[in-house]
Amino acid sequence: MRPTAFLTDLQQRLASLDATLHQELLPLPEAVLNHKQSPESWSVLECLEHLNRYGRYYLPALQRALGHPEAASKPEEEVGFSWLGRKSYELVRPENRKAQKTLSRMNPARSHLTPAVLQEFEAQLAAWSSLLPLAAQANLNRKAVPVEFFRLLKLRVGEALLFVVAHMQRHVQQAQRAAVISVQPQPQLK
Repeated sequence: MRPTAFLTDLQQRLASLDATLHQELLPLPEAVLNHKQSPESWSVLECLEHLNRYGRYYLPALQRALGHPEAASKPEEEVGFSWLGRKSYELVRPENRKAQKTLSRMNPARSHLTPAVLQEFEAQLAAWSSLLPLAAQANLNRKAVPVEFFRLLKLRVGEALLFVVAHMQRHVQQAQRAAVISVQPQPQLK
């Protein structure tokens, strides 16, 4: 995919996430935001806090990568993917509903969370959108973003952007499912 089409796709995905946040998640009462179907499942706030934790790492990492002088050498080639980039995307793509093991530091289960999680996620969405114009001037095929769990491995700039956005889509969909389950009538035990 050409860089312009790639970044346009990411911008559309981010706009869709922002619309979902504002239309479906922000209006929910705190009881619904914190409701869990089971002790192992995540609430709406836990889904978004998980994303906030990843954002706290990947936003600065991508800002550094895009602000680096070497980032400005923009090729007109297709956005490429390494084995690591393809595998990372495959694990988090929204269509892959298979549960993945979460690193303990990224697992928000049993955290005391407030609706402030929503505001942080909203701010991070805006920050991600503001990075895309910088990415339009960058070499998206440059390996520059250390992987959060093993920083010796690096993703290409384009791979990292796609990974983060797909990861957000996956967990926002999970948050939507958690919200729907929490407002459905619970069966009465007799």
